[in-house]
Amino acid sequence: MALREELKAQGGFLFKYRGYLPVLFLVAGLIMIGYEAAYFKEHSSSTISEILKSSCVFVGFLGLLIRCFTVGYTPVNTSGRKDKLIADTLNTTGLYSIIRNPLYVGNYLMWLAVCMLTGNLWFVVLFTFVFWMYYERIIYAEEEFLRDKFKSVYLDWTEKTPIFVPKHLNYKKPNIPFNWRRVLEKERNGLFLLCLLFYLFAFVENYVKTGTVLLTDSWEFNATIVTGVIFIILKFLEKKTTVLEKLEK
Repeated sequence: MALREELKAQGGFLFKYRGYLPVLFLVAGLIMIGYEAAYFKEHSSSTISEILKSSCVFVGFLGLLIRCFTVGYTPVNTSGRKDKLIADTLNTTGLYSIIRNPLYVGNYLMWLAVCMLTGNLWFVVLFTFVFWMYYERIIYAEEEFLRDKFKSVYLDWTEKTPIFVPKHLNYKKPNIPFNWRRVLEKERNGLFLLCLLFYLFAFVENYVKTGTVLLTDSWEFNATIVTGVIFIILKFLEKKTTVLEKLEK
């Protein structure tokens, strides 16, 4: 198999199972923070710890905000949480006018925040390297798909739009209204999961250090409960009512 076809095949496979990579780093991160809490607790600084946690929250919710903004202005059947490549139209406005993969940038920032909770620079560097190698193949498969479907239109867009890091701020306003329904349906998982992971790391660290369960005295626990309730309510509204459908009109 030629390298081009091999990379395309690898990308298609990794795209289908792209949700498994973060799980590996999640498990490794929990083990690491538990180990550091057990053996390096005397070296910890409350001030540094709070600054780190605040930075993680900022980075994580920035990633979620990027995803929400992208999804809200994305036409149906183009991108999102799917298991196969699909694109009825080519997205070139909104954040897609600045970078080609805003959803993946959002993903990276959200999981980067989780990895940062370990406080280990090398773990963050390793995650960044693996994420790049992993998604490089996924993006290759996507770009082959889009190139075959949209021909020169796609190539013209790639010539002036970088993959991840913006080179300009020539933002093009989307020609469709912001779709709150899509955001609430597609990104409710991300909001709840992000808060849950923040709590999970805080729980492990606190339990290893003190042997007690971290509950209502932590913002992580309260945020998880609130976003969990929001998740359940939105799920109910989607399945049992037409409330969310009205947001699309």
